[in-house]
Amino acid sequence: MEIASFISDTVHGNKPEGSCGDNGLSGLKNLKRDQILFREGDPSDSMYVIKSGKIAITKSKGSSEVVLAELGPGDMLGEMSFFDSRPRSAGARAVSDVIIIELPFKSLNAQFKTFPEWLKAIVRTVNNHLRNANMKIKNLEKSAEEEHEYFSPHMVTRLVAILSLVGSRYGVAQKDGGIEVPPGMLRKYTIQVFQLPTAKMQRLMEILQTYNYLKIEDLGEGKTRITVFNLDFFVAFTEFYNDWLFRAEDKKTTVVDREMPAMRALLHFGKKELVSDKGMVMVNLTKMQNEALKELNAPFSVDDVNSLIEKKLVSEKKTGDGAITVEYNFNEISTQFPFWELIHTFKKITRDD
Repeated sequence: MEIASFISDTVHGNKPEGSCGDNGLSGLKNLKRDQILFREGDPSDSMYVIKSGKIAITKSKGSSEVVLAELGPGDMLGEMSFFDSRPRSAGARAVSDVIIIELPFKSLNAQFKTFPEWLKAIVRTVNNHLRNANMKIKNLEKSAEEEHEYFSPHMVTRLVAILSLVGSRYGVAQKDGGIEVPPGMLRKYTIQVFQLPTAKMQRLMEILQTYNYLKIEDLGEGKTRITVFNLDFFVAFTEFYNDWLFRAEDKKTTVVDREMPAMRALLHFGKKELVSDKGMVMVNLTKMQNEALKELNAPFSVDDVNSLIEKKLVSEKKTGDGAITVEYNFNEISTQFPFWELIHTFKKITRDD
């Protein structure tokens, strides 16, 4: 039986002899909305055909996610790795509840071996050309993004590190607990020592001021007063972001922008619950769904935490007594949330802002 014929029959509900478990060639798989099928960089061992529902093809973009395409019934994904066994070049996430047909490479190889050699060569060549074209497009997009990006991740860590260094070494403690940072010394370290533009340091501090991490006061005659309210936060942010940037892709846990409202809701409602000695807390998702609009002025669904569950930031859901609950490390979420909030804010700043 040819591969194309097998796929067509399976997608349209016709079970050919020896399929769907009889010979291990394929199997049906169910995904819930926001469930990850595979991540960018994962090893490849199967291709898939969508039987029902939609799947988003995604690429990581710094700390966020870009949707390249949405695929629907009859579409195939993950097929490029069949020919060269390379890691996944993109991720795949369910947009809705999905049923997919999994086609293991091990079984497909037996079918592929029956192809004439000239046809195998054509297929492999087309696949290589697609890989190369994708790589060139990716490089061009990266160059364009870097040109437009005002605050690159490494620029952010360097600027915050300078602010932390100057504040800890030359800052003067204030009665209110803040630390006054000498502007002249900050300018000297920014320009002369680290050779970075003062305009970017000024813009960064203005953003930090909107979150009340520091205050910039105009004293007149070109003089300013800079007061940092929590120097330890800047040190912790720099260490966190720098560690994340240099961590291997398969070891990273990234909170994307669309997951921030769910984290905010978890923090808000988690504060009302008893936190254990280990920092763990349990919340009622059903109650959160009913009360979020009133308390946070934003809607919340019990499914909004699905991707956080997938990333193991939140436990699996438990159902009982008419409620759906999850457990998570409140201390970890409360520490990471302001870091990711700043990261996403800096990424949205462009030259035109």
